[in-house]
Amino acid sequence: MKQIEDYVRSIPDFPEKGIIFRDITTVLQDPEGLHLAIDLMQEKLKDTDYDVVVGPESRGFIFGVPIAYNMKKAFVPVRKKGKLPCETVEMSYDLEYGSATIEMHKDAILPGQKVVIIDDLIATGGTIEAIVKLVESLGGEVVKIVFLMELTGLEGRKRLAGKQVESVLCYS
Repeated sequence: MKQIEDYVRSIPDFPEKGIIFRDITTVLQDPEGLHLAIDLMQEKLKDTDYDVVVGPESRGFIFGVPIAYNMKKAFVPVRKKGKLPCETVEMSYDLEYGSATIEMHKDAILPGQKVVIIDDLIATGGTIEAIVKLVESLGGEVVKIVFLMELTGLEGRKRLAGKQVESVLCYS
């Protein structure tokens, strides 16, 4: 039986020389790889009490929706600014190459709801830090954050200090 890391394609020198890009499209393209990824991420939640799964576009949708469905929880999408049709709350954050703004519907999280955030990758942690702030601004409590992969050398966990963070795979 293959391990989840066997499904991840490593591409050297992309997007620039010296970087190894960890490609999850090979996980998604294989029915067994996709099933294994979702099962392993969901396993990280087995003893967690939560009400809502939140996921950022687009890969947070890919992994978050099946987990929400399997666990009979609601799913809340976080999108780039201007993509949601109703009243939103927004958070801007810095990227290596500039800044970005994300939004969620203002009525998506109710005060007191326990929230799990699901995404494919943690690198610097900026996007997830912004999502945590959005959830908390609506009165929600982030009880766990789960990633398929973590790039430990970029120290994204530091930005999420005080939060319970778990990753299925870790790369230095």
